[in-house]
Amino acid sequence: MSARNAETSELRPAVFLDRDGTLIEERSYPTRPEDIVPLPGVGEALQRLASAGFLRIVLTNQSAVARGMLTEKGLAILHEGLVQQLSTHGGGLEAIYYCPHHPDGIAAGYNHVCSCRKPKRGLLDLAMREHSIDLSRSIFIGDSRRDLFLDAGPSAGRLLVETGHSLEDCSGADAVVPSIVEAVDWVIERFAPGQLDRG
Repeated sequence: MSARNAETSELRPAVFLDRDGTLIEERSYPTRPEDIVPLPGVGEALQRLASAGFLRIVLTNQSAVARGMLTEKGLAILHEGLVQQLSTHGGGLEAIYYCPHHPDGIAAGYNHVCSCRKPKRGLLDLAMREHSIDLSRSIFIGDSRRDLFLDAGPSAGRLLVETGHSLEDCSGADAVVPSIVEAVDWVIERFAPGQLDRG
């Protein structure tokens, strides 16, 4: 086996998840722990993904930081609470990556054009490097077209859910489903547990 093939065999599939409107209720700039409300069935859905061999990684724009509504420390507290809530319902996440920037922000150091705000792929590239991910065997799930990273290259699937933003443009999605629960059904129907690990 060549060095290249050995490296490829170690890559893992992931499900890249949006946060607001996909995992939790869509609210305008959630800044308090009580604003973080997981959607029905999220914990079990995440557990099913783990059983099927997927890493579960959140990629999320959080411009509340740039807008001066929340600090990165405050955002970390919200994410710690989210992980705790998911764990009590049987689910979990391997990582959460966020973009705190926005060009119209007011917070110094955050009010600029960046390479990590979706649909730009800075967060995706960082996650792929840190977790040795095989994009071609990975899935994107979100409530907006920008969550699908359509310019990132071939993937195993790109799904939109109807629990968040109004879906005005669904082009590029392999399916549009009611929620994360049906999105995971779609994934599991196509990738039996352990199938993705066989490369």
